[in-house]
Amino acid sequence: MRETVKNQMVIGEVGISNISFDLNSRDDIPQLLMGLQYIYVTPDVREKVFGILETMIPSGVSLKNGRPGMELWKILVMGTLRLNLNYDYDRLQEEVNNHHTIRQMLGHSIFDFGEKYRLQTIKDNVSLFTQDILIKINEVIVKAGHSLIKNDEEEKIHGRCDSFVVETDVHFPTDINLLFDAIRKIIQLIAVQCSIYKVNLWDESVYDINKFKKLYRIVQNLKKSTSSDDEQRAIQDEKIIKSHMLYIDLARKYLSKALFILKFLSEHLGVCEMHFAEIVEFIVHAYRQIDQIERRVIHGEKIPHEEKVFSLFELHTEWLNKGKAGVLVELGLNVCVLEDQHGFILHHKVMQNISDCEIAIDMVKETQNMFPDVSTCSFDKGFYSKSNKEELDKILDNCILPKKGKLSSMDKEIEEEDEFKLYRRKHSAVESAINALEVHGLDRCPDHGIDGFKRYVALAVVARNIQKIGSIILNNCRNRKKAA
Repeated sequence: MRETVKNQMVIGEVGISNISFDLNSRDDIPQLLMGLQYIYVTPDVREKVFGILETMIPSGVSLKNGRPGMELWKILVMGTLRLNLNYDYDRLQEEVNNHHTIRQMLGHSIFDFGEKYRLQTIKDNVSLFTQDILIKINEVIVKAGHSLIKNDEEEKIHGRCDSFVVETDVHFPTDINLLFDAIRKIIQLIAVQCSIYKVNLWDESVYDINKFKKLYRIVQNLKKSTSSDDEQRAIQDEKIIKSHMLYIDLARKYLSKALFILKFLSEHLGVCEMHFAEIVEFIVHAYRQIDQIERRVIHGEKIPHEEKVFSLFELHTEWLNKGKAGVLVELGLNVCVLEDQHGFILHHKVMQNISDCEIAIDMVKETQNMFPDVSTCSFDKGFYSKSNKEELDKILDNCILPKKGKLSSMDKEIEEEDEFKLYRRKHSAVESAINALEVHGLDRCPDHGIDGFKRYVALAVVARNIQKIGSIILNNCRNRKKAA
């Protein structure tokens, strides 16, 4: 049994509509909570958001029977708090258990401070969100924000589209440390299986990991000689090759032992091979890294970029170079956002193995499906292609898409028009939205897997737009207070 929100108030509980905030506070919490309060107290917005939240409940689950789960409203409050304030789950647990105003927003009275949220409970419930659900919620929230700020119902929406990198939570990859990660995980996971089935086949797992780590450190610290003496360089090169050979020979030894144990558990104890899926995956990774180390170090071969993996734990991680000053490379995924002239983020898209110019048309079309009033959109040169320009001109009243390279006389004439120059100057404002997202949690994603990454990004966009609504309401309250 899981409710959207608790229907019956208790003694000492303050209604969410009656929660008061410090109008002089410059912190983000009052802005976010005021945005959430507006969603809750505005009937049509609340009905739409709650209707979408109810789709989080799996089909076939009874809403009336069974153990009560966390209310869906609480999950929304906790999820947006985590992203908007750039909290980890430990800080979020501390806030929801002890911050007075946040507990009021969660529906707690002054008498139930004994009711605390466990860390795993918070993680499990916030993880119920999906990217699709959050995109639908974001559409409702943006339209609610527009109703607060748009003076003219027929006002057109002018968009600004750009992409930026959201980093995954990974260390810098090299072929030797990826091999170490693979062997370490193989030994640890097999040691757990041996413990479960009470077989003494890998008792010295900690010792073996440390032994492998020592060789890894030796290889890691070896550098190419910069000496002008050919003989000296040859000696150092030979030392590097021998150290790498010892390293991968020990890796092969552990892999052979791992395969023997898996075969023993399967054939003699009848253990289902499905239990070994994760171990087998790391074994595949290990053999690939051994092959790449041999090719690179021993045979002097250059490994093609498409054959490389940049993390064994976050396989969706990409090697990205945006050409920023002082930032040679970033490890993560590009995220494209489309912001309107009021500062609301209308739509976003996680970009897996696609470039800016491949996503421009889809971004505009998907945004127009939600917001048909989008009539203008500006881009930077990275989104340009001839086909993009032609297609966007058909679906937009004004397509502000600067051309790459040398301009023809016709292109110069187009880009010298006053309207083109006006929107191109305004385009840089999207960097402010991107910076706000990065400051409020979207610099690095700590969640695991591609689904976790997409959920994290979508929740950050929703949280940012809710804070934007709260900021508008807060400024209106301050202006009314000054005028009084």
